[in-house]
Formats: sequence, structure tokens, C-alpha cells
Amino acid sequence: MVVLRREIGDVLRDVRQRQGRTLREVSSAAQVSLGYLSEVERGQKEASSELLSAIASALSVPLSMVLREVSDRIALVEGISIPDTVPVTFTEQVAGPQQVPQDDLARV
Repeated sequence: MVVLRREIGDVLRDVRQRQGRTLREVSSAAQVSLGYLSEVERGQKEASSELLSAIASALSVPLSMVLREVSDRIALVEGISIPDTVPVTFTEQVAGPQQVPQDDLARV
């Protein structure tokens, strides 16, 4: 079973280690205790959205990229493929069929 907090922690740790930074450096920049950041990275604590944003900012990585990596890793475990773009069928399910303005039809 996939545990979201573990996947998030793994991604945050991977980013930090690839940057060659220590827990102390990132915790200071994110204004979170070193112990708490360590627990988040080990998947022992569930980080709030505000904390995730602060950690991502301290790592100079957009939060959306962190969450995308988490999503991709979970998809691998689930055995599904995530497209790089949102399929039209999904967009239609959420927003309904797209209406083409009359002015745009005149150009076609």
C-alpha cells in the first residue's frame, strides 16, 4: 500500500540530497525544526500544505514539481501511465464540452 507521506518525504529527501544540502541547511531556510523536517522526510509526519510549500521554497523547487514527482511515483506503483498533458476526455468530464466561439468558427 502506498503511503502518501512516505512518498512526499522520499521526494523531498531526494531533491535535498541531489542538491548536496544538509537537513540543517534546508530546515533553517524553511524555518522548520531539523527534527521535524527529518520526520517528514522519513514519512513519519504528515506535513501541512504550508510546510510543504516552505520546504519546496527552501529547496528552490516549485511545489507543483514536487507533487508531480510524487504523483508519478505513485502511478508507477499502481501500474498506470500518466500522460504529460491532460486528455481532452478528462477535461470534458470536468468542465463539459468546450464551446468554440462563433468568431473562431468563421476563421476555420
